[in-house]
Amino acid sequence: MTRPETLFPLFAGLETLDGIGPKTAAALAGLGVERPRDLLFLLPHSGVDRARRGSLRDAALPGVVTVEVEIVAHQPPRTKGRPHRILVRDAALDFQLVFFHARGDYLMRQLPVGERRLVSGRVELFDGLAQMVHPDHILLPGEARELPLYEPVYPLTAGVTQKALARGVTAALARLPDLAEWIDPGLIAREGWPGWAEALRAAHAPASAADLAPTAGPRERLAYDELFAHQLTLSLARASLRRTRGRVTQGDGALRARVLAGLPYAPTDAQARAVDEIAADMAAPLRMNRLLQGDVGSGKTLVAFLALLVAVEAGGQGVLMAPTEILARQHHDGLASLAALAGVRLDLLTGRDKGAERAAKLADLAAGRIGILVGTHAVFQKDVDFADLRLAVVDEQHRFGVAQRMELGAKGQSADVLVMTATPIPRSLALVSYGDMDVSVLDEKPPGRQPIRTALIPTDRLEEVIAKLRQAVAEGRQAYWVCPLVEDSEVLDYASAEARFKALRAALGEGVVALVHGQMPAAEKDAAMAGFVAGQTQVLVATTVIEVGVNVPAATIMVVERAETFGLAQLHQLRGRVGRGTAQSTCLLLYQAPLSESGARRLKVLRDSEDGFRIAEEDLAMRGAGDLIGTAQSGLPRFRVADLERQAALMAVAQSDARALLMQDPQLSGPRGMAVRALLWLLDQDRAIRLISVG
Repeated sequence: MTRPETLFPLFAGLETLDGIGPKTAAALAGLGVERPRDLLFLLPHSGVDRARRGSLRDAALPGVVTVEVEIVAHQPPRTKGRPHRILVRDAALDFQLVFFHARGDYLMRQLPVGERRLVSGRVELFDGLAQMVHPDHILLPGEARELPLYEPVYPLTAGVTQKALARGVTAALARLPDLAEWIDPGLIAREGWPGWAEALRAAHAPASAADLAPTAGPRERLAYDELFAHQLTLSLARASLRRTRGRVTQGDGALRARVLAGLPYAPTDAQARAVDEIAADMAAPLRMNRLLQGDVGSGKTLVAFLALLVAVEAGGQGVLMAPTEILARQHHDGLASLAALAGVRLDLLTGRDKGAERAAKLADLAAGRIGILVGTHAVFQKDVDFADLRLAVVDEQHRFGVAQRMELGAKGQSADVLVMTATPIPRSLALVSYGDMDVSVLDEKPPGRQPIRTALIPTDRLEEVIAKLRQAVAEGRQAYWVCPLVEDSEVLDYASAEARFKALRAALGEGVVALVHGQMPAAEKDAAMAGFVAGQTQVLVATTVIEVGVNVPAATIMVVERAETFGLAQLHQLRGRVGRGTAQSTCLLLYQAPLSESGARRLKVLRDSEDGFRIAEEDLAMRGAGDLIGTAQSGLPRFRVADLERQAALMAVAQSDARALLMQDPQLSGPRGMAVRALLWLLDQDRAIRLISVG
């Protein structure tokens, strides 16, 4: 499968475009522009009204004005460093053009006295006199048509000017090939969208600010193209996982019944429903690829364990993978009592297992003596073999992208895959990140979980907070204290974890407070965590390393310092570290007054709600998609045109359209399918094309 020839001109070097030399081409890389195609999708973010005026008198000043003038006189600078001024006259007023550090002879040639020019630029009043400093455009009256009435403004990077960028875009637009339509004809008609090439030309030639909005027809169409291509890739990934035949894994329910009988409470309806969905998927001949999405404390672990028991009941094995060793250990310890109820052998495999001990575990695993294995991604290693792996459960999904999901699936001969995430994700984003998966949602809390009291406290009441903490420690309670940064930084006045640790140790006494942050050696970090989990220390000062999954039921206080600097989803995760036992828990959000409007809104949402899905929707509305999942590890695709916050509804349409098309034409070999292949090449979704050719 090679790229269609019609697209070659769009994937040539940038220097093949008129007016782009090696230096500009190198500078454009700073905008992610490496080929003519990239210029097509670099859309203007704003525009300047260049409509012609008869005179400055008709314009609102200060502002951008485009007007024809006669050059009256030059006033060269008398002393070095002063500007060169040129007196000009429009139909009704005299004003000045001002140039700093300009060569006088050049200006005399450009603007000869007595001639007429069209000038456009920002005009301001100084001492009652109107001045245009360094006009953006100076044209001969006959060239006026070259200046658009509304000039698009593009994002820039060092070494690139608006003029050079606009020239490059014009040259790239001249190469637009004639491509067949890939969007469903009914959808195009319903939305009134233009064709692809027409949409690009219109998006680069806005006539007003309204044309720059995500809702403008041409932009919406181009956004849809991106979302549709993305959803096609995910749907093809999903289809290719399903094509690899799954195995029918059907349990008799005996082990699950033992565990449920031994629990002090009944599972919630949401948990029971999720277990049924997973068991039904496992019993089907297709590979399962399911996401288990649950809010903090909704009981995902029990659901995952019951799913693993289905694998064991059917005579197979299950594996549970966590992103870090601390979490793997914790899962292992937490599941030990459940495994004992079921009478199933549970074991732990991490990077720390060495020598004879490791060899013995691997032998037991290969012989089928270990029913359920818990581990880090060490279970990916070549020498780890299962006797009969039926189910792989991955914890904390967003550390694993689609590619790792496929790698994991390859480990067991067509093992089913269940992914757990504790980050409630709004539906629109779930479609972006997990469009290749089916989803089970846990939206109820198990009985006995107390609501967490959340209070907002300004930092000037810090002493009171420490006094309350001293009292709590005396009563034998445990607390987390989360700080934003590790070291004191000159630029930011964030309290550092190091400094806060010293201050709290001085206030509460030696041996009471421990410290853990991302820059400590792993062994020290693990030791500090282990001491806190065992109750040897009572206050854990930490950066956000504790955000994911640490379970200490005795910890009932969470203090977050400079809470306004954290994202909503992060604060919700941190708060979920307490309230895990039966005692009343408290979360104190310390903020520095005065709060910005968005800071105040974020903290209020948190104080008023414990519903992770509501908080996530609010977070998406306020911060945007990349931030919400933490761009560095989100695996979110970088869309050039689509705006996930404002165009969430388009994503759902794109998903159903992509799935419907693949139902009718799984090989994309019909007329619309062939058009869609061109779209996938155009948007670099070559992976999708490889998936078709594999199929």
